Amino acid sequence: MLAALALLVAVPQPGAASLGEAAPKPRPFGAACRTGVVGSAVVAYCHNPYPETDRVRLHVECDRWWDIDVDSAPVEAGPAQTVRLTGRCWEEVRSAWVSHQK
Repeated sequence: MLAALALLVAVPQPGAASLGEAAPKPRPFGAACRTGVVGSAVVAYCHNPYPETDRVRLHVECDRWWDIDVDSAPVEAGPAQTVRLTGRCWEEVRSAWVSHQK
């Protein structure tokens, strides 16, 4: 009985990683985006070189307290596709960035 228990513990289970094995590497994901600000207008170009679709959104934070910040609708950047996102403030732009979603 003890020999059977020892054998059961020593046999590796399918799909189980041993102590020396590294976890599988995550697949690359995410479009590369270039964002530019000219005056109060923001334009971002995002190119997705990967096989999975990336849903990108442009976020614009305006400098003036009374100026409304902008979050664009999500746009799907498919494999090998470039998309253009735009936004603006009434006055100056404080910051702009793009978020990514699988």
